[in-house]
Amino acid sequence: MRITATTRSPGAALAALAGAQFTVMLATSIVNVALPQIRAGVGLSDSGTTWVVNAYGLAFGALLPAGGRAADLLGRRRVLIAGLVVFGAASLTAGLAAASPVLIAARALQGLGAAAIAPAALALVMDLFPPGSGRGRALGVWGAVSGAGGAAGVLLGGVLTQAWGWQWIFFAVAIGLLPVLAGTAVSVPRTPVTGSGRFDLPGTTTLTLALAALVWGLTTARRTGWTDTAVLGAFAVAAVLAAVFVLVERRHPNPLLPPRLFRAGRVTVGNALMALLGSVWIALFFFLPLYQQQVLGSSPLVTGLGQLPLATANMLGSALAPRISRRIGATATVTGALLTEAAGLLWLSRISADGSYLADILGPSVLIGLGLSIAFVQLTALSVEGVARGDAGLAGGLVNTSRQVGGAIGLAVLATLAGTVTTHAAARQPQLEALTAGYRVAFGVCAAVLVATAALAPLLTRRTAAAPSGAGPLPDPQPAADGRC
Repeated sequence: MRITATTRSPGAALAALAGAQFTVMLATSIVNVALPQIRAGVGLSDSGTTWVVNAYGLAFGALLPAGGRAADLLGRRRVLIAGLVVFGAASLTAGLAAASPVLIAARALQGLGAAAIAPAALALVMDLFPPGSGRGRALGVWGAVSGAGGAAGVLLGGVLTQAWGWQWIFFAVAIGLLPVLAGTAVSVPRTPVTGSGRFDLPGTTTLTLALAALVWGLTTARRTGWTDTAVLGAFAVAAVLAAVFVLVERRHPNPLLPPRLFRAGRVTVGNALMALLGSVWIALFFFLPLYQQQVLGSSPLVTGLGQLPLATANMLGSALAPRISRRIGATATVTGALLTEAAGLLWLSRISADGSYLADILGPSVLIGLGLSIAFVQLTALSVEGVARGDAGLAGGLVNTSRQVGGAIGLAVLATLAGTVTTHAAARQPQLEALTAGYRVAFGVCAAVLVATAALAPLLTRRTAAAPSGAGPLPDPQPAADGRC
């Protein structure tokens, strides 16, 4: 029997589940401001620094579908609690790490825990609140804490790094998980196991290894060159593992990514566009704090405070997205949002070595925050629209996977490009100007990627298939005013 909000205290359960989501989003953004201090603290190279971000994002993104499947097969509350325990232990280990391999491994374990937490917690919210106004309010809280977690991470990362050192950004996450874990154990009810069949371990393993080999090759190419034997070998391994994954999926009775999912609604196009958006997303929050600290000379605290306008604009855009979509249509909303973000990044591509926060960062940050949030909300909704009800959770996990993996690949490519530009510029320019040249190129390429993504957005109007008749239609969460989705 479905557990509804009347069987337990819905407020306490929602608070615990929202706390879990807040912590996942906090951990995503809290390291960005502290990257220079982390690099110096554990002796990371420039390319190794990207793995502090990539290890978390890659594990999180690659394992999200598996986390959702595990929650269906093993029980959502059980998987959520296990994910919280793993996440907390990994956070504590990261704070205690004195060597870069330990830190990067701990960040990967954080991603593993997050991949269990996010889909299980969201599924529990859907179980606790049946369709209607109650579910709408619950999902409103869910969206609000997601934005608040990202904003809090930027600020808290700066405060903790400057006050007590970068280790405390991880200790704070571990400590904050304790009340979340206690609240989950006390207030979140057990739900029936809804899934059937076997877990696709071979598919999950080959997909994760293929993505890891690909991003490792991209990251290493910055230091050794694109024609290095190790880099080419990594790409070859990634290609072979990807082919093995396809073969495994065809033979497995319960594949991790069933083909029917890509024949429904706008899943394929929506995920492709989300991957492109993600490739810019993570790179932006990697390069911008580095420019503020390494070139403008801002402290971690000032850097964190300086990114609050972007975070505020992000939260405002998330709230406005449904209203804008109802007025002009979802496709036009996505296109306009992507172009708005592209304009902000193009503005950032004009930064200078002797610039200032007010002249070079504030204005672009507002444009980027508005465009990014609106595009994210719309692409998420469109990527799960039209699929069968039984695949809705998997579709939601997949679109988050696309964002995370696209971000990991985008960061690797852009870090390589920026590093190459900086190296060549350093031969004839002062160091700060050489660094700025690399960041300018990275922001400019990000703008170009978003313009190309906006050009592809009209493909969202093309449906590939409808949901199976027995599954019932999924409501479009953001219906268009002109009848299009």
